[in-house]
Amino acid sequence: MRQTRAVLAVPLLASALLAGCSPQTGASADAAPADTPQVAGGGQSGSQPCTPLETRDANGAGQQPAARGQTRACGVRSNVAFDVQVVARGLNKPWSVEPLPDGALLVTEKGGTMRIVSATGQIGQPVAGVTPVDARGQGGLLDAALSPNFATDRTVFWSFTEPREGGNGTSVARGVLSADRARLEQVRVILHTRPTYNNNMHFGSRLAFGPDGMLYVTMGERSARETRPQAQEPGSHLGKTLRISPDGSVPQGNPLAGRAGALPEIWSMGHRNIQAAAFDGQGRFWVIEHGTRGGDELNRVEAGKNYGWPIAAYGIEYQGAAITSALGEAATTRPGTEQPVYYWDPVIAPSGAQFYTGSAFPAWRNSLFIGGLASMRLVRLVIENDRVTGEEHLLTDRNKRIRDVRQGPDGALYIVTDEDNAELWRISPRR
Repeated sequence: MRQTRAVLAVPLLASALLAGCSPQTGASADAAPADTPQVAGGGQSGSQPCTPLETRDANGAGQQPAARGQTRACGVRSNVAFDVQVVARGLNKPWSVEPLPDGALLVTEKGGTMRIVSATGQIGQPVAGVTPVDARGQGGLLDAALSPNFATDRTVFWSFTEPREGGNGTSVARGVLSADRARLEQVRVILHTRPTYNNNMHFGSRLAFGPDGMLYVTMGERSARETRPQAQEPGSHLGKTLRISPDGSVPQGNPLAGRAGALPEIWSMGHRNIQAAAFDGQGRFWVIEHGTRGGDELNRVEAGKNYGWPIAAYGIEYQGAAITSALGEAATTRPGTEQPVYYWDPVIAPSGAQFYTGSAFPAWRNSLFIGGLASMRLVRLVIENDRVTGEEHLLTDRNKRIRDVRQGPDGALYIVTDEDNAELWRISPRR
């Protein structure tokens, strides 16, 4: 289940792991104290000078953060000892991993299959009953989330690229997993986002249940220049976060419900493409979204607020020019829009997020983990008072694109890699 997570700063994780497939270990017991800043000449993230992990030139030359510590936080190290076990190999472009209460794992694969992987690594046959998907480009079977009452109702929710007349779009479905876990029953689509558009990019999408029991859905703006402005339009689901009831209805409290011309599911607007989202232990909703060439953002999402895209953004176009749309050239700040809590330039290409709350690693509690695709790493952020005060990069020696990261009931972290012959990893205390 995608549950609430905490967000106060605490020590975390070990240095980068060695490459290979056998179990690997993290930092030794006599390593530097947990969350020790890497001190040297360089950037600052607070009152003490430190060295940021990112030292390459920014793509957005001349762009300045709006606040101190908004980018290039202190690099930190920690001394938690851990092993990495390859639980399973041979998954086909997995998009999400969802731990089940008994230690098994539900995995979605982009091509349209959902599988159960046993705790010992046996990959099951495709679960029957999954809705058809359009798997071209960035589309396909995307995220999965368990009902908050999964132990009794066995209900699974998933997001997917739905084939439609005239194109496709992100939709959300729900179904009941059979007792033998072979099929989904009582399947129905509870959300068809709109408008339909015909391309294969920027579908989002992550699902997360909030402490209010509502389902939060993240979206992309479909990437095209002509669809970018829809991230600012209340009559479109593109470039938004959405909030719905588990049955797909619109719950009380949505900020645009009842407003003429607005779609009532909208929770926030001004997003580019969100593939990482999680709640913290205070019940607050955080998203990490893809930027262009520079400008990946960490945002703490609040009801009715505007997070800027495409009129406010860091970074530049992939071709090197300033970011533009029919709404004009983007600036790094814009009245009426929210600044990101943190941004990366160059980017990490974020996918999957988890605030750690487990008991297996007490020192990890409350840090935010983010999967990195193009950056091929697991990013760990230390957050204090809604500011990033430390950043650590893990698993870099494995040279694998990380698609999702989730915490299991055993307190371990589970990770899936993004490739045709992909792996499922378990990060656990060193044996």
